[in-house]
Amino acid sequence: ILFCFQLLLCHFSVKKKKTEQMEYYIINWVVIGVLSWAATFLLVRKILFPNQSFDFCNRIVSTIHASLAVALSSLSVQDWRCPVCPMASKSSPWQMQTMAVSLAYMIYDLGCGLVVKQFKIDNSIHHLAMALGLQLVSAFWFYKIARMVTYKLAKRTTSKELAKAE
Repeated sequence: ILFCFQLLLCHFSVKKKKTEQMEYYIINWVVIGVLSWAATFLLVRKILFPNQSFDFCNRIVSTIHASLAVALSSLSVQDWRCPVCPMASKSSPWQMQTMAVSLAYMIYDLGCGLVVKQFKIDNSIHHLAMALGLQLVSAFWFYKIARMVTYKLAKRTTSKELAKAE
């Protein structure tokens, strides 16, 4: 129910986003997402499976996240003939919201790990892999942007040299 509400909010907030700054828009999504994941956990823990363990209920929420992440990622693809096209383009609002939902889940999951105060190697590896993945993606985009800037500067320098030669 909470995620249906969040998706409806997504539909109406896309129209409204033109008047808001994008940073606040995404921050709102992350905050709403963390609260939604926590509420989902409480719903699963207190109402659906009251006799089950904390870990079991957290795995149910993890399964919901995995299913929702795949569905939202699939819906955010603009053209299935070339899913990553256009290369190095600005993310659509739908794609940014999909990432915000996943970031909100990771924050929620980190909070669960801090509440339980149990060190689990599989959970630590999971979060480490997520952090490394985000770092690799960030490095890739930094490389792409730096390469584009270098190309533009070289092109401008070449144009000025050609103009001087004439």
